Amino acid sequence: MDALSIAAASGLQSRMDAIELLANNLANAATAGYKMDRESYGLYTSPEADDLWGLPSTAPVVERQWTDFSQGLLQPTNGPLDLAISGRGLFVVNGPSGVLYTRNGHFHLAANGTLVTQEGYPVKAQGGATLQIISTAPVEVSADGTVSQSGQVIGKLEIADFNDLSVLRKEGSNYLMTADPNVAPMPAAGAEIHQGKLEASNVTGPEAAVHLVGLMRQFEMLQRAISIGADMNRKAIEEVARPGA
Repeated sequence: MDALSIAAASGLQSRMDAIELLANNLANAATAGYKMDRESYGLYTSPEADDLWGLPSTAPVVERQWTDFSQGLLQPTNGPLDLAISGRGLFVVNGPSGVLYTRNGHFHLAANGTLVTQEGYPVKAQGGATLQIISTAPVEVSADGTVSQSGQVIGKLEIADFNDLSVLRKEGSNYLMTADPNVAPMPAAGAEIHQGKLEASNVTGPEAAVHLVGLMRQFEMLQRAISIGADMNRKAIEEVARPGA
C-alpha cells in the first residue's frame, strides 16, 4: 500500500475512534453528573508507510482521550437525597473493589438506612464512615456537606479533589477511580453542596452535532483520498503492463 493510502486509512481509523467516543457522549447526555470525553490527535511515525526512497512517513492517530470536567448545569429535582456539587470536587463511595468517585448525586436510602448510590454503593462521610440515616425525619444537607436530621448532625460528606484530574479514569457506570493507587485525594476547596438538585451532563447537543458533522466530512474526504490513491496505483500498473511502454 502506498504512503497516501496508509495515511488516509489511518486517518479513517482515528475518525472512527472519535465517532465512537462522541456516540458514547451522546448516549450519556441525560446521565446526571456525566463528564464528556474528548480526543487529542497525534502523528505516528510508521515504518510501513515509508515512501519509495525510504523517507519516514507519518500517520494520524487518536493519541489519547481525556475527560472534560467542566461544570454541568444544576437542575432542580426537589428530591431531598438528590445532591449536586458546585465547583471542583467529587462524591466518594465505597465500590465493590475499592474507592470510587462520582459527580452523580442521585442517592437513596438502603433498607438499613445507609445513604447509597443508584448501584447500592455506600456514600462515604469524612473520617471514612458511611452515612446512616437514623429516623424518618427529613434529611437536611448544608452547603458544606453536613448531613443532619431534627437538628442532630449525622455526618459530613467527604468531597474529594485532585491536583491533576488526569490521574482519574472512568470505571463502569459514571464512576471514576485513580489510575495510580499511590495518588491520594485532598479535600475539595470551595465546593458547595446543593440539596434537591442534580448536576446535568456537560454534553451539549449543538456542540456534539457540529463535531459529528465535522468528523463525517473528514471521513468522506479521507475515503476519497483512498479512492484517488487506488486509481493512481491502477493507472501506474496499467502503464507498466502496456506493451511497448
